[in-house]
Amino acid sequence: MKRIDLDDLPPKLAALLTSVEAGEEVLLVQSGAVAGRLTGGVRETAAEPDAPPTSEEAAKEIFEQFRSIMEDEF
Repeated sequence: MKRIDLDDLPPKLAALLTSVEAGEEVLLVQSGAVAGRLTGGVRETAAEPDAPPTSEEAAKEIFEQFRSIMEDEF
């Protein structure tokens, strides 16, 4: 799995990525062409046995989707 450390990104980009709401998409564009999409997940404050994935698990899923899309495109 790929990982993006928000501390390594410019502040505006890090703020954009952390403010994405559940189900909201971030379109990744390079040279005017769509390079990929990220879909926001749900942040959970407490983990329960039957609870939906935590924010870390949701982030893993989002970046896994991104990786899959990028592999399909290139």
